[in-house]
Order: sequence, then structure tokens, then C-alpha cells
Amino acid sequence: MSTLPLQFLLLTIAGWMTRDHQKVTAYLVAENTVLREQLRGRRIVYTDGQRRRLATAAKKLGRKALKQLETLVTPDTLLRWYRRLVAKKYDGTSQRPRSRPRRSVDVVELVLRMARENSTWGYTRIRGALFNLGHELGRNTIKRILLEAGLGPAPERSKRTSWSAFLRAHWGAIAAMDFFTVEVVTWAGLVRFHVLFVIDLATRRVEIAGITEQPHEAFMKQMAHDLTDAIDGFLLKHRYIIMDRDPLFCHSFRDMLKNCGVRPVRLPARSSNLNRLRGTLDRLSTPRVFRACHTARGTSPSADRSTVCRPLSPRTQSPVARQ
Repeated sequence: MSTLPLQFLLLTIAGWMTRDHQKVTAYLVAENTVLREQLRGRRIVYTDGQRRRLATAAKKLGRKALKQLETLVTPDTLLRWYRRLVAKKYDGTSQRPRSRPRRSVDVVELVLRMARENSTWGYTRIRGALFNLGHELGRNTIKRILLEAGLGPAPERSKRTSWSAFLRAHWGAIAAMDFFTVEVVTWAGLVRFHVLFVIDLATRRVEIAGITEQPHEAFMKQMAHDLTDAIDGFLLKHRYIIMDRDPLFCHSFRDMLKNCGVRPVRLPARSSNLNRLRGTLDRLSTPRVFRACHTARGTSPSADRSTVCRPLSPRTQSPVARQ
């Protein structure tokens, strides 16, 4: 049996269906054209569902077919919507674990305390110590905490000594001295006395080394001899004595202290670090200074030395003294 009549029938049906599809397509194109004229350039806001349907249909047609149609949205936009639809399908952002919790202030302070009190501890050693206390931190996290606080790794951190650590190591061997003046009303009138005082930085114990109307080199040598006395010298257990650049602290005075094992440390020029200390001493020991001045007024020069050993109040004591 010949298949030509069947093929002819199929071609006829296909042509008829193609003409119908062309008519439908022509009508839709005309309708879109009229709709675009009605919009007059106004923007259409599409919902996510509408974008999804248009993008799926546009992908099936292809870019070439879309360019032949009078679409409300450009072919590039339709295909971009489809790419976003595919990317959203394979997006695993919602399934990702949440970011790390922020480091608590207590843990940060604990890390810094361990690093400062143990200069030879590295990141791994600090991490292990934190783990024993119930805190789990990574090495990089500990590294960032130390770098933010200006602390380097263990080799560099152990080579650098902070000022507070230096003071704690030498606190009991440092003393300071300075002069202040007191105006005293005597029978001869108003007299100005120069008071030399020394303070132990560890205990804040203050001693009035000497009081005189006119300090001179012989007076300063006598003060150096008394302060470094082998039995009851105030500087007997000290290695450093801080003083300013007053000319009264002459070379012979400094040499006597140095020969007795006390190294004079002179402050930079125009340094007013001892002004607050002098004011505190004035408030605490002024009555005793007055009595000592009146006593020294009627005695021999060797009696110019008067001692006031009175600790400061707990609010003004150093942390080492309070402990």
C-alpha cells in the first residue's frame, strides 16, 4: 500500500495547524502593540510569580524568537530573570550555618591577661589554658585579639618589658626626692625654710631629710651621708633615687650617693611630675614641718635634720603598698 496519500494528509493537517498558530501569534503581537501604546512608556511592576512564568516561557522560545515578538519586556531582561531563577534554585545560603558568635568581653580580657602575665606563652599555649577553663577559641582568634591590643607573638612579647612590669620588678628599690619651701612666722619675722623630703615609691613612706634656711653644698653632703647611713639610712635598701635638675643637687651630692650604691636618676628638663607629690606632702606634714622649723631655728646646724615617717592615706597609696 502506498504511503503517499497518508503523507499528503499529514502535510495538509500540519499546514492548517501552522496557519492557525500564525494567526494566534499575529493576534497576540497586535494585542501587545496596542497594550504598549496604552501604557505610553509607563513601567509595569511584575510580581515574582509573573516573572517566573514569563522567564520559563521565554527560555523555551529563545532569544531569536523573542526579538521577533513585540514583548513588553526586552529579551535580555526575560533571560536574565531565568538565570536568576536557576541560580536561586541552587543557592545554599539559607542552609549555611550562622556566623560565629561575637567574643565576649570577659574572654577577651582573659586572653589579654594571660598574654601579659605570661610573656612566653604562644597562641597554642593560651588556647589550651582557655580550653581548660571551658572557653574554646581558635589560634587565629587569639592572634587577632592580641594584635588588636598591640601585643605580638610570644618571642617578641617576651623581649619587651612594659613600664608597669618594670616598676613592679624594681618598685622596692626606687625612691624620689625634692625640695619644697615653708613660710614660718618667727620672732624675727617671716622666714622661709627649704625642706628636703624623700619618698619610698613602694610604700609611699615619706621622710623629711633636712630643713634649713639656706641650703648649700655642705648641707647637701650631710644629707647624703645621713640618707645612706649603714645603720638607719633611709636609702639603705634602695638602688635608684629620682631627682629633678635643681642646682642644689650638686655633683658632690650625687657622687656621694653613687659611691654608696644609690644611682641618681635626673628627670628631664621642665618636668613637673613631682608637683602633685609635693602638694600631698604639704597637706599631710605641714604642722610637723612648722614644729621642726621652730626647733631648728634655735639649735645648731647639725640638728637641722627632722624626720617625718608617715604613710599616705589608703586612697593615695600605690597598688603595691595597699597589697
